[in-house]
Amino acid sequence: MPMPMRLHLHHLLLLAAAAAAVAGAAGVAATADADALLAAKAALSDLAGALASWTNATGPCAWSGVTCNARAAVIGLDLSGRNLSGPVPAALSHLAHLARLDLAANALSGPIPAPLSRLQSLTHLNLSNNVLNGTFPPPLERLCALRVLDLYNNNLTGPLPLEVVALPMLRHLHLGGNFFSGEIPPEYGRWRRLQYLAVSGNELSGKIPPELGGLTSLRELYIGYYNSYSGGIPPELGNMTDLVRLDAANCGLSGEIPPELGNLANLDTLFLQVNGLAGAIPSELGRLRSLSSLDLSNNALTGEIPASFAALKNLTLLNLFRNKLRGSIPELVGDLPSLEVLQLWENNFTGGIPRRLGRNGLLQLLCAGGKLETLIALGNFLFGSIPESLGKCEALSRIRLGENYLNGSIPEGLFELPNLTQVELQDNLLSGGFPAVTGTGAPNLGAITLSNNQLTGALPASIGNFSGLQKLLLDQNAFSGAVPPEIGRLQQLSKADLSGNVLDGGVPPEIGKCRLLTYLDLSRNNLSGEIPPAISGMRILNYLNLSRNHLDGEIPATIAAMQSLTAVDFSYNNLSGLVPATGQFSYFNATSFVGNPGLCGPYLGPCHSGGAGTGHGAHTHGGMSNTFKLLIVLGLLVCSIAFAAMAIWKARSLKKASEAQYAYTLKVDEKSDVYSFGVVLLELVTGKKPVGEFGDGVDIVQWVKTTTDANKEQVIKIMDPRLSIVPVHEVMHVFYIALLCVEEQSVQRPTMREVVQMLSELPKPAARQGDEPPSGDDGSAAPSDPPAADGSVEAPHDEATKEQQQQPSSQSSPTTDPISM
Repeated sequence: MPMPMRLHLHHLLLLAAAAAAVAGAAGVAATADADALLAAKAALSDLAGALASWTNATGPCAWSGVTCNARAAVIGLDLSGRNLSGPVPAALSHLAHLARLDLAANALSGPIPAPLSRLQSLTHLNLSNNVLNGTFPPPLERLCALRVLDLYNNNLTGPLPLEVVALPMLRHLHLGGNFFSGEIPPEYGRWRRLQYLAVSGNELSGKIPPELGGLTSLRELYIGYYNSYSGGIPPELGNMTDLVRLDAANCGLSGEIPPELGNLANLDTLFLQVNGLAGAIPSELGRLRSLSSLDLSNNALTGEIPASFAALKNLTLLNLFRNKLRGSIPELVGDLPSLEVLQLWENNFTGGIPRRLGRNGLLQLLCAGGKLETLIALGNFLFGSIPESLGKCEALSRIRLGENYLNGSIPEGLFELPNLTQVELQDNLLSGGFPAVTGTGAPNLGAITLSNNQLTGALPASIGNFSGLQKLLLDQNAFSGAVPPEIGRLQQLSKADLSGNVLDGGVPPEIGKCRLLTYLDLSRNNLSGEIPPAISGMRILNYLNLSRNHLDGEIPATIAAMQSLTAVDFSYNNLSGLVPATGQFSYFNATSFVGNPGLCGPYLGPCHSGGAGTGHGAHTHGGMSNTFKLLIVLGLLVCSIAFAAMAIWKARSLKKASEAQYAYTLKVDEKSDVYSFGVVLLELVTGKKPVGEFGDGVDIVQWVKTTTDANKEQVIKIMDPRLSIVPVHEVMHVFYIALLCVEEQSVQRPTMREVVQMLSELPKPAARQGDEPPSGDDGSAAPSDPPAADGSVEAPHDEATKEQQQQPSSQSSPTTDPISM
């Protein structure tokens, strides 16, 4: 055979041998990887069957979540979000070629296994969003190829690991959302390639190390939330010139904002809210030309908004609320072309709203570009009028300018903006009328708050066009004319306050169509006519105030039957007839009905024949006075003494027998007569005999204690129906005394003198939660005024996307605002 042919054949044989060797090695690797993965599967709990494909019927490269290279070696494993539980399988450390391991968003528990340090090819390790505990395993410092380490949102403890500093290739380190404690190690400033560092949401303390300024390649730094540092922001952080995002919110920072932060030319987000930062906002921040989100809210910053902010042309969010800033809101605010959210409330700003009339009017450029979404500057000292251009800002969703000194009228078109959800202009000096709307009005408008202004004129019929309106607060103005019947079209309305105006005409029956209304206040107007029974259509109404009007006629029986009512006020009208004493009305006292000379009933004195109330039939005995009731009780006391003597004698002679708005079980001592009188009171409350109606061996005392759990609030369960005309709180009081009298231990019973004293001191109805009148500015109560109109609070930076509206409850107290915006 010629030499060249022999050489060629030799090469072919070598190639075949090499291929066979590679194939054999690949087969060995695939088998080893399959064994490791099957061992890992055995260690995990897989209730959802996410690993069902992991069987010997196929090779591992065909299994779910597994990635292989050309040689069939496993190089990637992604089991994120598979509802797996159990420990992180140590068997995964046998995947010799594994480069990416992602077990995030499961329910894995226990410590991070140290054998994972064998994975020398590993570049990405993501164990985030599990319930891992223990400390960081030091052997993981051997993962020299690691570029991404994400342990976010677990239960890891101990100090921040120093071992990660030994990972030279690391680019992304997320240790946030755990329970790491102690200080941020100064050694964390050694990385020259790290681009992402997050230690937020831990329990860190101490000072922020200035060495972090050495992270010159860092693009994102998150160090806030739940941490509590001492001291302030190191000026050296201004050396991180590649930084794009700095979040140090809510972590106890103090001192001043270092002007060196103005060197971060690439920064687009700066969050320093909810700290204790003081001093002036450094003008150097105006050099951050890439900045789009700036939140310095909830600090103690002073001084004025820097004029240099005019250069922040990319700014979309500016939050400065809850500081001590002063001066005027600079005109530059109107020139920021990208601004979407502006919140300046609770500062000491003075002067007017900047406007630059003409082409540079306030928000004129913003609105022309359709950018502004939120404008909040409540609680300042702003003067002047609201710019008319605001009524043309179609992107606007929320405007909150309450608690200022704004005057002028409400801009035309404001209530027709397509995205508008909330308008708060309360506590200003606004004049003019309620803007009429054409068409449907703002379809998403959920709250209109115009309280305590100087608005006048009639309420337009178009007020019924706001189909999504849930809160309508127009109180303390000078609106006149009739309450438009179109208000009944507001099917989502849950709170309506039109009090303190000069509205006339009648209460529109159509308002009964507002089925979700829980709070209705029409007090202090000039309303006349009768109260419409249709009000009872509001099945979950719990607060009704019609006081200080000119209403006449009787209180409709349908309203008295409303079980949802927890507070009513009909005082100072021209009402007449008998005040109902059934249902919820049994809780209300005379203050809810005073100032109506024609009203009579349990709270106001007896109804006289031929006078008011005679039209209700012959039930005038419901008006018996407390004095007359006391005489009855005292008369019963005399009878009870004779009864007690007989009971004592009978007990002595038969004590060994066992047949019978309780007597045979008596212990004969000085308080036996008190027990007997308690039984008499129970007979009066229940209308039942002492024995014989409750089954064998059960007397009236045992029955009432079992039925009511000895709780006076449950008296309604055992009350004689014939006492329905008596106020429940009076029956409750007598029942409470009866329970004291029939205590098992005689030493716990009151004396008869104490019993008489308690019966003669009939209490007023107990104030329930939410029934207290509001406090005035001087701390004094305002008995005739309704509860506060709005208890809402403003949320921090992300409140615009996280607001929730609560469904009104039929049993909520009248002070509870069903809308929290």
